[in-house]
Amino acid sequence: MQPFFEVADVLRRLGTKTEHMGLNTWQLRTLSAIKKCRTSALGGHIDACDGCGNLSISYNSCRNRHCPKCQGSKREDWIQARESELLPVPYFHVVFTLPDSINSLAIHQPKLVYDTLFEATWETLQKFGKAKAIQMGMIAVLHTWGQNLSLHPHLHCIVPGGGVDKNGVWQNIRSDGNFLFPVKALSKIFRAKFCEKIKEKEPIKYEQIRQGLWQKPWVVFAKKPFGSPKSVVEYLGRYTHKIAISSHRIKNVDAQNVTFDYKDYRQEGLKKQMTLTHQEFIRRFSLHILPKGFVKIRHYGFLSSTWKRQKLKLLQLKLKVKVLGNR
Repeated sequence: MQPFFEVADVLRRLGTKTEHMGLNTWQLRTLSAIKKCRTSALGGHIDACDGCGNLSISYNSCRNRHCPKCQGSKREDWIQARESELLPVPYFHVVFTLPDSINSLAIHQPKLVYDTLFEATWETLQKFGKAKAIQMGMIAVLHTWGQNLSLHPHLHCIVPGGGVDKNGVWQNIRSDGNFLFPVKALSKIFRAKFCEKIKEKEPIKYEQIRQGLWQKPWVVFAKKPFGSPKSVVEYLGRYTHKIAISSHRIKNVDAQNVTFDYKDYRQEGLKKQMTLTHQEFIRRFSLHILPKGFVKIRHYGFLSSTWKRQKLKLLQLKLKVKVLGNR
């Protein structure tokens, strides 16, 4: 079913007021694209039926990665490409989350914070992999939002439960495949690496937020291993091309406010509703418009593009993989 309300409806209600909300030019360009998506403003094309002669007009899509209406086909294409890379090994879902004390820096220097999040996460996993003398792999997807559209930067990572040794032979981290690494140890190393990098890149700003960064333990969450390669693909489909809010969650847009559904994870995912003014809703939505050209899905180790081109097929051959993506 088509949603009754959309982010574009809120933007149309606001009109030119978005230009006075303190947003940068890239955010304004993105919002403009979302507002025009599949409307006459972007032009369109006419489809004619050869049989009955019926004509239908289809308006063009904006194809912006932040647009709620433009993610479906991209997601399916990406998943099909990943299916051909799966291995018959345990896969884990690990989430690396930054504390809210980083939010002020993330608002003003998002590229710095998000690049550092990727770097610190991969170096943390590499450190554990090196202790086992293996090259690990990781696919990481950046999400910047919480359910109420607040700023909540975190990486969803798919991590195979092992790696490749110096002879190119696959080694599982544990024989039972039940867990990856101790999360408390992951958390400590992750925090140390992230803080070290921020201190190196922005020493003055680091000192301003240092106390908040070290005040509480950081959260690294590792779920149980996926049940099968198929469930890995299903997970990828849910997370890779998500945006801050889908249109289906927007329940009402009136003259002043927007009401939307969200889950309160502090109360075990209890479903609630939140009402915000048009401006506050778009301000929060805009927090999650990534910098121009920023890569939000990254591949590392033996899942990196360089490694895959050279060695993945050989590894799959050794593991007797029947590649899911061959159709």
